[in-house]
Amino acid sequence: MLETKNITLSYNKTNIINNLSLNIQEGTITTLIGSNGCGKSTVLKAISRNMKPKDGNIYLDNKSIFLVDTKILAKKMAILPQSPKLPDDFTTRDLVSFGRYPHLNWTGKLSKEDIDIVDWAIKITKTAAFENRQVTTLSGGERQRAWIAMALAQRPKILLLDEPTTYLDISHQFEVLELIKHLNKEMGITIIMVLHDLNQAARYSDNIIVLKDGTIYKKGTPKEIITQEVLSEVFNINVKILHDEYNNCPYFIPMDSINNEYTAIV
Repeated sequence: MLETKNITLSYNKTNIINNLSLNIQEGTITTLIGSNGCGKSTVLKAISRNMKPKDGNIYLDNKSIFLVDTKILAKKMAILPQSPKLPDDFTTRDLVSFGRYPHLNWTGKLSKEDIDIVDWAIKITKTAAFENRQVTTLSGGERQRAWIAMALAQRPKILLLDEPTTYLDISHQFEVLELIKHLNKEMGITIIMVLHDLNQAARYSDNIIVLKDGTIYKKGTPKEIITQEVLSEVFNINVKILHDEYNNCPYFIPMDSINNEYTAIV
């Protein structure tokens, strides 16, 4: 479905990602993890065609995304970046309606079908209570749901999410991740996201890809990734691995940092 073949990504002639090949399975949730600066967000930028690889190519349904018409690509793929911006006077409904742009005809006006889809996106993300409020007045959790509603209004097959829980308190993190899980399980939307919280990645992912030094360190199921060895090698921490029976996934408790330079004050 979605595949990157030997892509190299760089900023100012400095390679961030080297010779990276991924194959994303349709209908799954795949999460990219790794230390700060390892290139997680850079990979999402390339997949969403907001960055062109120095080498290699990216394919959607066996066709290079760089040869696909922008509107056609937007019908298949939507992205929610880390810090999206929009005019101050946009209401939640305005924002969600903007998601229909790839589907509009030459008049640029919303049809009844477009309005119905906007209503559906607002309903499924539970944003109706603040659909007429300006987005700038919303809480962090409300704002994330509004942006996800806009992405859903595109009716994409693939949804890219760059750190969707950043700046949210724990209850809103849970709310957003449960919504993402629902969209995947009930609607079959393929999700590719970047997360910093590894326990959340373990709970909400089918597959996890670990990036280190500009390439794939390891990929697999949460059980294969959330191990003492991986967390030690990639994140420099010693952990205790436990199992969440209710959600059938591993989780860990940090024990101490490897090569900790701090000493106890006596």
